[in-house]
Amino acid sequence: MTSRHLTVAGRVALLIRAGLIAGLVVTGLTYPFAALAGMGVKVGSEALENMPERLTETAPAQSTYVYANDGKTLLTMFYEEHRKHVDLANMSPFMIKAIVAAEDNRFFEHHGVDAKGVARAFVANQKAGGVSQGASTLTMQYVRMALQNSARTPQEALEATEQTAARKLREMRLAIEVEQRLSKEEILERYLNAAYYGHRAYGVYAASQVFFSKSPRDLTLTEAALLAGLVKAPSAYDPATKDRKAATERRNYVIDQMLKMNAITAEQAVSARRSKIKLKLSTPPNDCVSVSSRHNDWGFFCDYFKSWWREQPAFGRNPLEREENLRRGGYRIVTSIDPAIQRYAMKNVLGKERRGSAFAHGQVVVQPGTGRVLSMAVNRRYSLDQSANGRHSDWRQDRDVKGNYPNTVNPLLGGGDMAGYQAGSTFKIFTMLAALEEGMPLSTTFYSPQRYVSRYITAPGPATCGIHWCPKNSSESMTGNQSMWSGFGKSVNTYFVQLEQRVGAEKVVRMAERLGLRWRTAIDKKLATKEHASEWGAFTLGVSDATPVEMANVFATLAAEGKYCEPLPVVSIRNPDGSHALYQKRLIAAPRCHQEVKVNVARAATDAARCVTGYGSARGSCGGWGTSEMVYGTLGRPVAGKSGTTDGNKTAWFSGYTPQLAASAFVADPDNPEHVVGSGRSTMSKYTVAQTLRDALKDKPRENFKPPTDKYVW
Repeated sequence: MTSRHLTVAGRVALLIRAGLIAGLVVTGLTYPFAALAGMGVKVGSEALENMPERLTETAPAQSTYVYANDGKTLLTMFYEEHRKHVDLANMSPFMIKAIVAAEDNRFFEHHGVDAKGVARAFVANQKAGGVSQGASTLTMQYVRMALQNSARTPQEALEATEQTAARKLREMRLAIEVEQRLSKEEILERYLNAAYYGHRAYGVYAASQVFFSKSPRDLTLTEAALLAGLVKAPSAYDPATKDRKAATERRNYVIDQMLKMNAITAEQAVSARRSKIKLKLSTPPNDCVSVSSRHNDWGFFCDYFKSWWREQPAFGRNPLEREENLRRGGYRIVTSIDPAIQRYAMKNVLGKERRGSAFAHGQVVVQPGTGRVLSMAVNRRYSLDQSANGRHSDWRQDRDVKGNYPNTVNPLLGGGDMAGYQAGSTFKIFTMLAALEEGMPLSTTFYSPQRYVSRYITAPGPATCGIHWCPKNSSESMTGNQSMWSGFGKSVNTYFVQLEQRVGAEKVVRMAERLGLRWRTAIDKKLATKEHASEWGAFTLGVSDATPVEMANVFATLAAEGKYCEPLPVVSIRNPDGSHALYQKRLIAAPRCHQEVKVNVARAATDAARCVTGYGSARGSCGGWGTSEMVYGTLGRPVAGKSGTTDGNKTAWFSGYTPQLAASAFVADPDNPEHVVGSGRSTMSKYTVAQTLRDALKDKPRENFKPPTDKYVW
């Protein structure tokens, strides 16, 4: 036998000089042997000198798997080519034997190019007057796959498969090089993980899942023979069609070849040939629109995760490159979504506003201290099919324009280019935090009339007095002296406008930015600038847009005693080799936290926010009542928060938190901001948050808030 230490060029030159095919080298299936008839030994040898001597191999694309926070519940997958690498040791022995029998029964005898096979194919094709046999070895086929996979341009991809003599010579030369560098087992493993089996299944793992819904290690003889037979022509031998004659004949051919190789016994062959093809077809999910119909509500969280991924510089130079990496990188991603909390959230959301409503009712739950997003629930189905959607709620639209209910893929809860909704009085939290940080204690008191003439100048409108902005309270019972406890608990507008004037509107706006709010509309971007922020008096009443993710995270920061963490949809991200994904030597999935406000500032704000829920303050008087006392009554454990409605009840919010969890819920019409939710929906978000926190914490220990020091009280 020829030594394995001959040079690559030398091995191919030996074939040419031996005259086995009169100076000809053939393609595998479709290119006639006569294509090289005039090349001859000298020309063939010279052609070798200009060819690469080593195969450039790029790791093939692999599917990314995305799980819930238990690491077991599959949310979806992302892939261009459905593939997952599996070691040879984890494949059925039948699969290994079958692929050799089907594609190259002399695989263990040759060194990349099968001289006998080339000669045999040449003679057969000469007699047939065309191509009746191929001569590609399994190694040569792998070379072709590797060249295609590593192609950087369409031209390179074309050259990897074009029917030319030069391509065949290159395959031969590189096949011999591969056999010098890799063992037969390594070549087989790479081949089986690269081959295409049809139905978007690349590699034996994906094929086993798609056709039989099982692992490659569990493939039977008949199943392995069927898959091995598909590699030659996946469409022609597709067993998923009604007529399985071609698939059966091809499978049986592979079984016969396995018998000839003594890879199976005669009894096994007879039994296998008699077996009918039995499939257990599955269609692996791909992207967020393929989330299981049983858990369709996960689609909105999936979309948020995908938007987050596109923003991470670790995964590429731009959003498109990062998304391509997601589809090709073969990551194992454990996300932060908690299936149990999501189930509770959806139950409580849908119990108040069904999917057929034009009003979106949604809720986000965030874990304090990590920023991990545990739930994103909304009364919508995540679907591209809007054919049965209701009419658009804006009467100015054409009658044929449909609304986003019940089906939509719009990021209604946050992420992407979602601007959000006006959050109303929940924004008073930013004014209170800015004031506390500036040294104003919770006992800071202002006389708060029913209507207050502010120093802020504004355009003429219902809330103006001459040239000044003159906001008023929602109830005359709020008139009188108010502190931060009572002013926040009762949501006294005229108190907070005075507090904002004292601390400075710009500091209030900057506090919101520090806690994660981003400005997405043209008017918000303009007013938030240094030039205009100091005069943005209405900011404290929540005239700016915010997303539920942002607002839930604001209150999670208070629950974590001032430690701000970026909203995070992942728990872990592992590379295909099992290692953790890193960026600048840090875990990409690790919480990204820092102390944004002082601990006692956060504790003081919480003490006032307890007044809202009916739980009551630890250090001062709430003034007799709060706007959302049903929250503590429903939850029955320490809770703080803030409600918020906009002028005319166009939106209705509530954000609440315990030391363990924070949640924010809203009701609004995403299609038409002028569509009033009405007073009947004003308490909806309060009950949704309270019930979800109650359900999510039912088996958790009761934890208490810590009161602030005297410095922030008196």
